[in-house]
Amino acid sequence: MILGVESAALIALAGVAGILVTATVLIALLRRRLPEATHTELVQRVRSWWVMAAVFTVAIVVNEVVSLVFFALVSFLALKEYFSLIPTRRVDRSVIFLAYLTIPAQYAIIGLEWYGIFIIFIPVYVFLLLPFRMVLGGETNHFLRAVGTTQWGLMAMVFGISHVAYLLVLPGELNPGAGGPGLVLFLVFLTQFNDVGQYVWGKTLGRHKVVPQVSPGKTVEGLIGGVVTTLVLAWVLGPWLTPMSHLESLGAGLLIGIGGFAGDVTISALKRDLGVKDTGSLLPGHGGMLDRVDSLIYTAPLFFHYLYFLHYSPTALGLL
Repeated sequence: MILGVESAALIALAGVAGILVTATVLIALLRRRLPEATHTELVQRVRSWWVMAAVFTVAIVVNEVVSLVFFALVSFLALKEYFSLIPTRRVDRSVIFLAYLTIPAQYAIIGLEWYGIFIIFIPVYVFLLLPFRMVLGGETNHFLRAVGTTQWGLMAMVFGISHVAYLLVLPGELNPGAGGPGLVLFLVFLTQFNDVGQYVWGKTLGRHKVVPQVSPGKTVEGLIGGVVTTLVLAWVLGPWLTPMSHLESLGAGLLIGIGGFAGDVTISALKRDLGVKDTGSLLPGHGGMLDRVDSLIYTAPLFFHYLYFLHYSPTALGLL
């Protein structure tokens, strides 16, 4: 065990490094074989993956505080990109400041392991507070749009993503093989591979569009291929990295496969409405932070509550 991270999680991290090494070697061979072709975006993507993998690894192996700060930063960067894209009213600047303050509050609640407050802080208390604060500003023009866009941003970028962080503070003794880091690795690994699988299967076999007006590249074949790939990975990795059985892992894989697709096309619809290709340029080859976590916005809460209900709730533990 290194820095409190269980062996299964360390092996999984080593596996991710192995995949990136393989991708780097393949790209080097491709550039040597086809030097005249343009591989800039592909090279940028892999380099960004190396950076993201390194930062992610450090974040989850050092200690719990560092991990929570890391995911809070992810929420902050995603929310910042979101607010930079959507139209906002001058009178709502103080409301946006309050929205940013929900990030440290939400992640502090996670650190204190207050599950009951965690699931209602943003959906209930912040949901009720922010519109009232806007009312005090005295501006009714575009009030509904301002409330709706702010609330949706908080639910997606802060509440949704924060479910990843809460996996780290779930009781480690209930997942002795990999602990909290194993749960996070399972979720993030499957979410990202679901994206890759849908892309590869879509490029290879894709014929029928799913939502052509929103994301022309998404196909029925890509969606099915990605979900099947995710199911296979879930069946293999679930009992190793989580307390789930093979059958329960298949359920998680289905949620992640379909949820990842839903998150991806939802953010695609947002970008089309705003007339932008990427939400930012923080990650060369990938776009912005929101471009990278679009699927996770959906998969994180879906997987968290599925897992919690099965293995961590008072009912599952026989306390009720």
